[in-house]
Amino acid sequence: MQEQVVENPYGLSALIAQGDLVARATLLILIVMSLMTWFIMITKFFDQRRMRKQAIEAEKEFWSSSSLTDAIAKLKGSANPFRALAETGKQAYEYHETNKTRLSGAIGTSEWITESLQRTADQVVSRMQSGLPVLASVGSTAPFVGLFGTVWGIYHALIAISLAGQASIDKVAGPVGEALIMTAIGLFVAVPAVLGYNILLRRNKGVQEYVSHFTHELHAYLISGAKMGLGMSGQSAPSVKPAAAAR
Repeated sequence: MQEQVVENPYGLSALIAQGDLVARATLLILIVMSLMTWFIMITKFFDQRRMRKQAIEAEKEFWSSSSLTDAIAKLKGSANPFRALAETGKQAYEYHETNKTRLSGAIGTSEWITESLQRTADQVVSRMQSGLPVLASVGSTAPFVGLFGTVWGIYHALIAISLAGQASIDKVAGPVGEALIMTAIGLFVAVPAVLGYNILLRRNKGVQEYVSHFTHELHAYLISGAKMGLGMSGQSAPSVKPAAAAR
């Protein structure tokens, strides 16, 4: 005997078909939040993966070059933050040397290079953190958006029950069940956003350490002509020629 499949009249499809403008708008907002969350998490994950790879390549290739110009040339990629830092440091050093007579009395070479590198490093960190506030906002507001949809649905369910003049189980369970779906969707959107935010934030800190180490080592090299004792890999790396010799 074949079992008869009974279609659920109180599911998500019924909510979409029978819901009013406010309910549909709330559902649409939650869907947009979810799409934004997954888009940001996926793109940021691959961005962080690319930057970690660039950091390892910078530590391996940059400090083994014979000159700063050659070292910069080895850092591939237009969006390579380590190449941007190296170019900024080189330009700052050369500019200060060219205008040494005018600048030396007001600001020293070390301070000039430090300020230049810090501006570029701040821009790199700012780009790394882009998108994370969106995840934090979605994680904190999505449950309340879903709760609003639930409250709105229950409100309309109570009105329908009042107009019907009876409170039988089929009159109560259906509309209330549809309304509770909104809360479930809100949690479904919020949980990945919160988890993604925490994971990406932790991975960002690791990449920021690479950027910070490279910035300090580059500054020490531009000032003294030698690399700091230990690199990010924990091994000593050969120094390259002073920046003045790379011009």
